[in-house]
Amino acid sequence: MKVFLGIVTAVLLSLVGPVAASAQGAQIAFGGLKHDSSLPIEISADQLQVDQGDGTATFQGNVMIGQGEMRLTAAKVRVEYTTGEDVTGEISRLHASGGVTLVNAAEAAEAREAVYTIATGTVVMTGDVILTQGANALSANRLTVDLKAGTGTMDGRVKTILQTGDQ
Repeated sequence: MKVFLGIVTAVLLSLVGPVAASAQGAQIAFGGLKHDSSLPIEISADQLQVDQGDGTATFQGNVMIGQGEMRLTAAKVRVEYTTGEDVTGEISRLHASGGVTLVNAAEAAEAREAVYTIATGTVVMTGDVILTQGANALSANRLTVDLKAGTGTMDGRVKTILQTGDQ
């Protein structure tokens, strides 16, 4: 883990500067492990509303979603299912809002909203995004995570605080 954080720190230092800096975009590693988006998704919440007409289900209140090692929590999550003649009602997208937190391995990201597209294994988080990796923290307007590759991109006035020394 120290080697991983050391590599991330070195890359970030080369991108943004020594202690606290800002930039317009930054590539980051996310989740030490690649995530398998084909794993089953488990959802728990205080309330569920299903709309057969548009193929959605809305979970509200203390929503917690688990898929393998990844966890997502939010106040509200709208689940969109695939529709069509040859489709079995699989989940296509999750749209989370209200204090969204995404945790994968030793990293955590917070934002106002997040959209997880299952087929591509992509999570796009927007609105006051904060990403913590060990003792380091980054903030931006938008974080796009590629769960299949284990990478991410932060866009929109990226700021970071890097801890120096043995933390």
